[in-house]
Amino acid sequence: MRHHLDEGASVSRLNDLLRRLDQTDAALAKDLRREVEALTDRRAFGLNFERHAPEAVELPGRPVRRGDKVRVLPPRGSKIGSGDQRLWRVTGFTRTDDDARSATLELLGDEAETSVALVDDLVVVAEFRDPIYPGLVSTGKVERGGDKPYHAVINAENYHALQTLLFTHRGKVDAIYIDPPYNTGAKDWKYNNDYVEGEDLYRHSKWLAFMERRLKLARDLLHPAHGALLVTIDENEVARLTLLLEQTFDGWLISPIQIRHNPRGVQGDVISMTHETALVVTRAGHKVRDGRRLSTDEIEAGSSPLRNWGAESLRTDAATCFYPIFVRDGEIVGFGDYLHRDDETHPEKNETLADGTIAVWPIDSKGVERKWRYSRSSVEAILGVLRVKTATKNGLDVVDIEIAKTHGPVKSVWVGPLLDANTYGSQVLGALLPDRKFPFPKSLYAVKDAIEMLTAGIPDALVLDFFAGSGTTAHATMLLNAEDGGRRRSISISNNEIAASEQKGLLARGLRPGHDAWEALGICEYITKARVKAAIIGKATTGAALGGEYRTTPVRAMGEGFEENAIFYSLTYESPLAVSSHRDFEQIAPLLWLRAGAVGPCIDSLHSSWEVTERYGVLADLNQSEAFIEALVASESARMAFVVTDEDRLFESVVRELPDGVEPVRLYEAYLQNFEIETSRSAL
Repeated sequence: MRHHLDEGASVSRLNDLLRRLDQTDAALAKDLRREVEALTDRRAFGLNFERHAPEAVELPGRPVRRGDKVRVLPPRGSKIGSGDQRLWRVTGFTRTDDDARSATLELLGDEAETSVALVDDLVVVAEFRDPIYPGLVSTGKVERGGDKPYHAVINAENYHALQTLLFTHRGKVDAIYIDPPYNTGAKDWKYNNDYVEGEDLYRHSKWLAFMERRLKLARDLLHPAHGALLVTIDENEVARLTLLLEQTFDGWLISPIQIRHNPRGVQGDVISMTHETALVVTRAGHKVRDGRRLSTDEIEAGSSPLRNWGAESLRTDAATCFYPIFVRDGEIVGFGDYLHRDDETHPEKNETLADGTIAVWPIDSKGVERKWRYSRSSVEAILGVLRVKTATKNGLDVVDIEIAKTHGPVKSVWVGPLLDANTYGSQVLGALLPDRKFPFPKSLYAVKDAIEMLTAGIPDALVLDFFAGSGTTAHATMLLNAEDGGRRRSISISNNEIAASEQKGLLARGLRPGHDAWEALGICEYITKARVKAAIIGKATTGAALGGEYRTTPVRAMGEGFEENAIFYSLTYESPLAVSSHRDFEQIAPLLWLRAGAVGPCIDSLHSSWEVTERYGVLADLNQSEAFIEALVASESARMAFVVTDEDRLFESVVRELPDGVEPVRLYEAYLQNFEIETSRSAL
């Protein structure tokens, strides 16, 4: 394997040289590429890909600074990517006769060449081996959740966003759900600013390099004890992805689940495909639990009563286990408040309400008040395995609740109508965004089932999706919270790419990436953020109230929305000098708030020398440390203290005075070191 990896690096270097040769002698480059491809075809092939193929991302809208790497954009109206793809270094700025701002440029590489270009015709480029110093700028929020934590949607290139999260959430993510590009050859993703097509002989190698870089960062974000990842994929890359996951997550367990997401089928080369694969990655010793609402054909015969029998089964034996379960048309539709064991209310039997709903109490056939096995919150958590049982006793219909015996662990095949990606993916998204289109969204319920499985027993779990697309993961997390009262929060990362089919018209209008009119139509702005907002407020993007219902128990009207909070960000790229000198605090402030739990107010600027809010505090002037520490001591919920200082001794003196349970973080050393270390690791 070592030999194969070295070969991959050598071929990667050859391809880099060939790309540069394209600029000066395209015919020679073509001939040499043909010979390289012939040699490559003869190599032994395992998981052998060009791990060191360079990857870079353009940053439209980012101000051009001295020392930046840039590309010169093609003339307005030209196809994106058709201009000069070489990289230049900005060495200075000048003014033209008409007072337009120009940049002096120096070509990167072995050839010495200089040039001058208008700043408006340049786009900053970040190669993934270059250090970045990110910030966040808020672009809006929705607040309906009171004191609940915020879901975050981040407009960013996901590799850089993952590096950012290593500062805020290293080892703190409970579950990652991703649906990456499937690499079908249909221009569904870019590598180095170019769409990867089916004819590209290096299509699979590029995809593996693209995925490996991101998966390595994702691995370090997962909780060290129970963090789990699920990635969906189809037949195009499932074999390669399985090997890549085994290699990247060495010592972890890789388990496949087949999900029938398209019962109508899509005709492949040989057979009609009705399923996709979900690869579940867990640490050895950690078992995910199946919290899904099981379909009838997934439940084995046999059951046990939810009502207690025998010793310690009376109502008076528990304080919170005597409450009604509401049943209508043979289905559980809700739960009532419990009656304390000292409450004088004494229902004698199940009650039929005016609308036909039956309130089922844990009262036996002799009228003895017993109790349910579990409290209401615990029973709601196992709703998927509860069944309504109707029997005839003494000529009367008796309704009771049972716990169905299930298969136990998670099963490798998921089948059911709610997994249909057309009905519960495309049609649900169409209701939320009737004036917008997005290809192939996931079934809302398939994603909810996956999140419920990965986070079973963690009602306040943090869920990450760094290929967020239409925002199904955030939507599913909120729906799951509404179902069981959880306080899960999600972070959704999506770039602002515009589909290749839609770019032509924008380019013809003279627009480019970075222009407001262009960016407003990108995936994150136009789809992801819009969906999350629409789901929370219960209104479509057209302003109309949402009709329809969520297929949950109890059924929930989509027009109700959700009692949730969400905040929207765009990733920025800051100067390390400005950060270290405390001039970019407003851009760094959201990172501190996210690291402290994304609850309560954000300290977005320092109006004085220190601030303390619900979960954390920031101290910028150590002469005010006494007042700062007093405020932290007075707070019952503060968990972090960010201290701005270059002095080891002063930092340690503040740390010694902090109350127990408050974690100290030194600014801006911890921030700068995080990104310098991660950049050096990514270059390996």
